[in-house]
Amino acid sequence: MQKKTLGLILASAGPFLWGSSGTVAQHLFESTSISTLWLVSIRMLVSGALLLLYGIARHLPVLAVFHRPQTTIKLIAFSLFGMAGVQLTYFMAISTGNAATAAILQFLSPVMIIVYLAVTTLTWPSKIDVISVFSAIIGTVLIVTQGRLDSLALPVAAIVWGLLAAVGATVYTLMPAGLLKEFGATTIVGWSMLIGGVLVFVGSRAWRATPQLSLGAWGQVAFVVIFGTMLAYLFFLQSLEYILPTTASVLGAIEPLSATILSALFLGVSFNLVGILGAVMIVGVTGLQFYATKRAGFGPADQK
Repeated sequence: MQKKTLGLILASAGPFLWGSSGTVAQHLFESTSISTLWLVSIRMLVSGALLLLYGIARHLPVLAVFHRPQTTIKLIAFSLFGMAGVQLTYFMAISTGNAATAAILQFLSPVMIIVYLAVTTLTWPSKIDVISVFSAIIGTVLIVTQGRLDSLALPVAAIVWGLLAAVGATVYTLMPAGLLKEFGATTIVGWSMLIGGVLVFVGSRAWRATPQLSLGAWGQVAFVVIFGTMLAYLFFLQSLEYILPTTASVLGAIEPLSATILSALFLGVSFNLVGILGAVMIVGVTGLQFYATKRAGFGPADQK
């Protein structure tokens, strides 16, 4: 029970820090001239390096993924299209809109995974999957319109980037399955962050956009990099040693919840009742999927 409790705490702390870092990033975008590409590249570079150092300290074979050309190519592809893709789209959604909406729209990824698997396997989705899809679609309409169907409550760019963040999260979830199984999450997440960070930093010439920031703003950057990225991933990965991935995924709903509450408290972001209902319908899909998984026989009783 103590291990399960620790797992639940770690699985909750990770998404909370992710949501918090989104709110801090929004404040940086609003109060400074910081570049999205610069912040994303620094975030991945530093966090990737720290995660790999953590892996080395635990005596993990962090270089094993480079022993075969096939796995090396897969890792580089995932670093670009999976890791860098989800990081860039998410932070672009924050910079053009707000952290709360970006986190909520990113939670459309489970529905996109349902649709993708249905198409690629040529199988009709289950009843709960169909309900999940419709719930997510209706929720998206409600949150981007706030109940006013003749207008949008968000800039078009923020909606587009939010939807792309969901696509990025889908790719991030599906693409590295084989690599994660063979080499472990710490190694793959660490290398993909480091490689993705290098690709973004060099490709965007981010060094030319190094911002002039106050000491407080640098502290916020440090929070996004250390707490909102490296520690958030580390806590979440560690939780999987004590609880099931399905349980951890449900607790991932804390990310949009924390982003929404903190954005409302400190940045003045607000939703009307219709928008809140839309958010609940999107985030609630995770609960529906957990219920379906539990019915299939993979519930909390199977936890370590």
